[in-house]
Amino acid sequence: MANRIPRVVGLSLLLALSLLGAAGCQDAEMSDDTLPPPNFNHQPVAYQQPTVIEAPPPVVQQQPPVQQAPRQQIVQAPPPVQQLRSTEKPMVRVPVAWIPPRSVKINNWQWIIIHHTATSFGNAAIVTQWHIDRGFDEMGYHFLIGNGTNSGDGQVEVGTRWPKQKWGAHTKSPDNRFNDFGIGICLVGNFDETRPTAAQVRSLETLVAYLMRTYHISPDHVLGHNDCKSTDCPGKNLNVGIIRRNVVQMLAAQGVNFAEPRLAAGTELIH
Repeated sequence: MANRIPRVVGLSLLLALSLLGAAGCQDAEMSDDTLPPPNFNHQPVAYQQPTVIEAPPPVVQQQPPVQQAPRQQIVQAPPPVQQLRSTEKPMVRVPVAWIPPRSVKINNWQWIIIHHTATSFGNAAIVTQWHIDRGFDEMGYHFLIGNGTNSGDGQVEVGTRWPKQKWGAHTKSPDNRFNDFGIGICLVGNFDETRPTAAQVRSLETLVAYLMRTYHISPDHVLGHNDCKSTDCPGKNLNVGIIRRNVVQMLAAQGVNFAEPRLAAGTELIH
């Protein structure tokens, strides 16, 4: 019994495999015969490109136009006006008191006469009183240069005659030309005994140079009192010739040229 069962199972299995193999081949043949005939009139479907939806372009916010500053119009400066040069060089500055007021008529000055007080002291107020005591209406000189006693050493005091352009009372002559048209300058001191101070000499030369240039007085019209009459004034220690020479050099440095003075110190001018 036991041997019969396996034999039956084997036969059954063999039969099943045979049937299965026959069914498989039959399905394949039936699939070819049952397919529908080809349809050659069928139009192929055109290939359609897939629609691509592009993203909208980014919105670019436009910047407002930059306002450029208006270009400045370049205005060229006009050419400088060429000034005419004066024939004279600038004048050295002098104290205002030396310049007469514009309202006063300038005297026709032609001479400069240099004196000394023949005293060791003095100033404009003291000399004025001396002259009044002698019958003058005021100090006879136009300028007085101190020696440091009663006024500053080298200080130039302007007499009361000068602002009025009044004639002098310092050098008498037969025709009175040295008083009428002569500027009187007096230095405080007795220069028969001493010498003028360095400050007095500097002030004297500066004052004489200013007067010569301003009033066109030539060097040979710059005189000592003793050049005009017989007197010891302005003393043996005040050399007017040296003063003239130094002043001519000062003026030449300023561009003002005068002929060298022909008059020697001590020459008598009274005829």
